[in-house]
Amino acid sequence: VAMAATRSVMRAVRVFEFGGPEVLKLQSDVLVPVPKENQVLIKVHACGVNPVETYIRSGTYARKPALPYTPGSDVAGVVESVGEHVTAFKKGDRVFTLETLSGGYAEYAVAAANRVFPLPDKLDFRQGAAIGVPYFTAYRALFQKGCAKAGESVLVHGASGGVGLAACQIARACGLKVLGTAGTEEGMNVILRNGAHQAFNHRDPSYTERIKACTGPGGVDIIIEMLSNVNLDADLQLLSHSGRVMVVGCRGRIEINPRDTMSKESSIIGVSLFLATEEERRECATAVLDGIEAGWLKPVVGLEYPLEKVAKAHEDIICSSGARGKMVLLL
Repeated sequence: VAMAATRSVMRAVRVFEFGGPEVLKLQSDVLVPVPKENQVLIKVHACGVNPVETYIRSGTYARKPALPYTPGSDVAGVVESVGEHVTAFKKGDRVFTLETLSGGYAEYAVAAANRVFPLPDKLDFRQGAAIGVPYFTAYRALFQKGCAKAGESVLVHGASGGVGLAACQIARACGLKVLGTAGTEEGMNVILRNGAHQAFNHRDPSYTERIKACTGPGGVDIIIEMLSNVNLDADLQLLSHSGRVMVVGCRGRIEINPRDTMSKESSIIGVSLFLATEEERRECATAVLDGIEAGWLKPVVGLEYPLEKVAKAHEDIICSSGARGKMVLLL
């Protein structure tokens, strides 16, 4: 009897309604996606967890995927198969991507071939899952939007998370004076090991005074801001003439006095990797791959969770007391 060809199934996290972490449902009968032309199917070994994924899941973000969907974009793993016209990759290649089409919280994920990059042997899969969104975002914030130059100073506000550590490493490699803040002693040590010249504890009531003492009357040229709804008002006081605050993360509203921007002709600039052009993405990719080759780009992996604990990961990334690197799911 001829058997009909059956598509294999996999475990994947599905979201059927927007809401809290409890809407993340792990299912074991999801069809493995099939790569179309110019696409690559990756067997996922690790997937990064980004704060933006919690905003999308809650339904409060500007971008709302069609339900049901699988969250996650940053994955690292091994090429399982390739669609037509894909020549850059073959089955068995170690790769990472920052943008899956089918969702990264799954055993297999499809990505466009031009969004997939080779993962060098010197980095493991956990590190591979910590490259994409954090490093591309940090590079975009510093250079494409922040116009950073060697010799300038940068304050990374919330520097011990994925994007923060990426910003410290990139800024240091590119000749900037790097200051970082974290909420714990351990976080401060991680920052100092990853490119910051000085670290400050943002739970210390006088930490902004310490930063001012460190930068002198000139102030800081660029601030990479992960929690603008808490820090933006204070950030404007710390800036130099023509200084700029790069808004990378925000969880709500804040009141500021716009006059603070007039006195220094300073700028507040929003950053969204999602809006990068094809050319800008290629520039980010080139800088990141060069950094890996040169050896200064070394992703720091923080908390690790099995796929079953995905709801806990979403809870912790928003509520934990202090990040130490990039949070990943292991498959």
